[in-house]
Amino acid sequence: MNEYYLIGSLRHPDVANLGNKLRQAGIEAFDSWYAAGPHADDCWRDYEKSKGITYQEALQGYAAQHVFQFDKHHLDRCTGAILVCPAGKSAHLELGYVLGKGKPGYVYLPGEPERWDVMLNFATRVCTTFDQLVAAIREEELPF
Repeated sequence: MNEYYLIGSLRHPDVANLGNKLRQAGIEAFDSWYAAGPHADDCWRDYEKSKGITYQEALQGYAAQHVFQFDKHHLDRCTGAILVCPAGKSAHLELGYVLGKGKPGYVYLPGEPERWDVMLNFATRVCTTFDQLVAAIREEELPF
């Protein structure tokens, strides 16, 4: 079965809702990373700083490497990915990684964005409604 990695911000309130809606529409979505909570990155940063660890050192530490390998494993095993906007740097790097692996990568950008960006053309499809997103995924999955 095809499964799509939901990429997004831990602080985005609609990631879990979108995952549930996709599953209800018959599209398997991986969003378990979201369980870490909206302040996970801040807590990690504060903990490492309390030990006198720099950002570069923290990136190589057990906690960061564990989370990175968890996310990378699921990005690698999933059929494709959906970037839920707005999202930050990490999310956009994840989308680029998926696209670089030759997998479909969708951008879900509900509504008309205030700021336009031509580089979203790298995505397989930019969808501004849930129905567009579901249709784009189903179209990609059709056998030829």
